[in-house]
Amino acid sequence: MIRSTQRLRIKLLKKKKEPKSKEAQKVFDSLSAPRGAMNIKEVALEAGVSSATVSHVINNTKFVTGATRQKVLRAIKRFNYYPNAHARALASGRSNIIGLLVSDISNPFFPELVKSVEAAAFEHGYNVILVNTNYDARRAADYVRRLIELKVAGVALMTSELDPELINELERRQVRVVFHNLGTAGEHMSNILVDYATGIEEAVRHLVSLGHRKIAHIAGPNRFRSAVIRRKAFLDSMKRHFPRAREPAIYDGDFKFEGGQRAASEILAAEDLPTALVVANDMMALGAMQQLRAAGLNIPQDISIVGFDDIAFAALSDPPLTTVCSPRVEIGRKAIEALMAIIRHPSQKGLETRVTTYLVTRGSTGPARRAKRSAD
Repeated sequence: MIRSTQRLRIKLLKKKKEPKSKEAQKVFDSLSAPRGAMNIKEVALEAGVSSATVSHVINNTKFVTGATRQKVLRAIKRFNYYPNAHARALASGRSNIIGLLVSDISNPFFPELVKSVEAAAFEHGYNVILVNTNYDARRAADYVRRLIELKVAGVALMTSELDPELINELERRQVRVVFHNLGTAGEHMSNILVDYATGIEEAVRHLVSLGHRKIAHIAGPNRFRSAVIRRKAFLDSMKRHFPRAREPAIYDGDFKFEGGQRAASEILAAEDLPTALVVANDMMALGAMQQLRAAGLNIPQDISIVGFDDIAFAALSDPPLTTVCSPRVEIGRKAIEALMAIIRHPSQKGLETRVTTYLVTRGSTGPARRAKRSAD
């Protein structure tokens, strides 16, 4: 009876003809309107295959011959069938959703990264849920637990902060995850390693070539691994170039525009003004530039500035900001590729992928003050 009803419903929907009587109208309404969209059994019936075959075609979970696949796809298209995502998640234990965590969505670095992650995920047939942690490790941990409850297929932790206990929990619950310079590759875990040191070395070398010796650093918060790596890379580079010099001045920042302004105020209050600054990210570099210019300094004539990230605003500042590019498109694409590898091959060890940074020279750097006067 059920099978014959399904066949009648399919026949009516195929013909899409108006019923000729009130009685026929009632039958048509009972077979079509109340039940809404077709279900997987009806699609299978129309295609002449099993429900399992339809499921394999939709989820790409098993090989289906080309001819059979086309029959299923035609039936899906004809009846405008949409799989129930919630039911699929319950049945398989995971969904086609990836959770993406970022530290600060107001920082232009992250929207560009989000766009890259979303585009790469879409190409693989996955959707993205975006959450903002506001540089709060506890908030990040809470979000990850909520995403696990939603049965996400994997998590992309593109953040600067992470509770170490969370890594243990992710391992215990076998969550597929890709880190951004936070974890290590292992079972169910991949890691994107950004080579901050190469970009910092290029920045320092560039300034040294312009005659700078008195170079200071505006650093990010010590609780963030990325900030610690950049600070160390700066100190190591300065030591290589000036092995007998005193350790350069370090000013603490917070990766935000206002943090750059505060650090610049400290620099202005110091007895000896540096000739150049290497700043841990572009937002702080732009904040420092504004504060220094408000104090009457000309950039780069009085002081040169190098940022880090190469956000879109860097090229639009006055003067355009010389900066180290951290390639967001590449980071996002490789993060999804690494995540897909452990989602689709659970027994495979996670990937560790390196991304190189490089200097982009613009108008915020020039000859050091002394070098310029001697040239005159």
